[in-house]
Parts: sequence; structure tokens; C-alpha cells
Amino acid sequence: MAGTDEEAVAAADDALYVLTAVLLTPAQFPSVLGDDYPEACAALDLAPLADGYGLVLGQDGGGARWTVVIDDVSLVAVAIASWDCGMEYDLSPDERTVVAAMPGWPLAVAVAAPGVPAPHDPAPEGADGSPLSPPDTSHWGPAQRRLGADEIALQWAVWREQIDDADFPTSGETAEKASDAALDGGAGSAPTHLGIRRVLAEARAYVDTPPPLGRVRSSFAPGDARTLRADGPGWSMVARTDDIAFVLLDEEPGEVLPVGRGPELPGLLEALDKMAVRPS
Repeated sequence: MAGTDEEAVAAADDALYVLTAVLLTPAQFPSVLGDDYPEACAALDLAPLADGYGLVLGQDGGGARWTVVIDDVSLVAVAIASWDCGMEYDLSPDERTVVAAMPGWPLAVAVAAPGVPAPHDPAPEGADGSPLSPPDTSHWGPAQRRLGADEIALQWAVWREQIDDADFPTSGETAEKASDAALDGGAGSAPTHLGIRRVLAEARAYVDTPPPLGRVRSSFAPGDARTLRADGPGWSMVARTDDIAFVLLDEEPGEVLPVGRGPELPGLLEALDKMAVRPS
């Protein structure tokens, strides 16, 4: 899937119009590509290096899509931070930092470079390997489930205000009642409490047996809290260390299942936060 030959690198480097860039590190990676950092790297046929990569997405002079992988992670981090602040930043990687140039884009990009043909895959003779393409999210599945969790993390306040704390049990209730009450409080009519308990059990197991890198990530949240993101086979969980959690399951298309703090969630979130990877 990935091309590293000199011709492919030269083709992508020739007048590459940079459209966007993303980090591919243990603490920050496009979750649509996998449940953890090694899985996301494997989707691009890359070795899961400890320091990670930067992915630069752009078009060449003919409009062809290219993804340039570089090992200068800090350069990409600075560029992303500048763009997020509304500042201009000319992301021009040194060719010595280029690890691979891959035809296509692994993520959906809504913009295009001005003055060149519309985005399209490079001609087969100009690229090594099949072009990258975004995972199919037209139907509910792992990729869409992870994207849903991303959205909840980004729009926490919007999702949180839909949940009435009165629907959750008091801290003195049993863990089983806590899960059931949380579901009754806004998870829909499907009897998914077994799925919730499975997720909590698998998340607890991460504390004793660390999962692949990136399965549990901790990022900034207001106050002294942290935003936790945990993923596993068929599930994603987003939580605030001082609040509740939301769970999404492959077997429950489109459902967002709130889990109240109850007696066990605070301790679980604290333990997960201690072993989670964090942005440097």
C-alpha cells in the first residue's frame, strides 16, 4: 500500500500543494484508522515508531492526491497548532525527513488546492502501490464508531447537557444497577446493559494488562479534569475524569450510551488516566 521508492517520493515532492496535516503518534492519531497506534500505523504499512510520524496531505501540480510521511513530528505539530490559531504556516518538510510518499489520502479532505485539477488518484505508472483511500464510513462499523467517539470528545458539552443527572443512580447503588440506571437515563430502549458491562470489564483489564499503545489516551479538559479516550474490540469510550462516560458499540449502530459515575466509574477513570498516553 505504501510507496517508498525514489520516483514516488520525487513525484509527491514536486510542487506539492499542502492542504492539511495530521499527527500519527501514540497519543494522537487518526482514530478512524484503528483502535490503537500500531493498528493505525499498520493501515498505512508503517512501523509503529515510538516518536511517530507526521502525515502531510496535498496535491501535486497535476492535482493528484499524495500523502507524504515525515519523521519530523514537531514540525507538523507546530503547523497544526498555528493553523488552529488561525495563523498562516508554510509547512515545507525537508526532503531528508521524508519517510514515504504514498498515492492517495487515508483521510477525507474537504478542500482542494487552487489552480490545479480537481483531486484525483495518481496514474498507476506514477505511483507505487494502490492509492490510499479513507475507510468506508457510509455504514456503521468500527471506523464510524471511532469517528462518533471523536465527535463526542470534541463536543463534550453539547452531549453532556442532554443527560439529566437525576436519571443516574446514587453512589450507594450496586454496579449492576448503576449500569442499568445509566442506560434507562438516555441510551434508548435496546437492552444493551450487557454490552456496557463488557466494556467496563475490558477497560478494567487494561489497568492490569496494558493494551497496545494508544488504546487509552488522555488529553486536556477544563479545570483539573482530563478527557479520556479508550477503545477496544467493538467499542469506544469517551469520559471526563470528573464526570460520566459515553460508550459506543459496533453492535448498536448509532447509539450513544451514557454511563453514570456510580460506585466504580471514578476509580476506573482515575486508573486509566494514570496509564494512558498523553500528548508531549
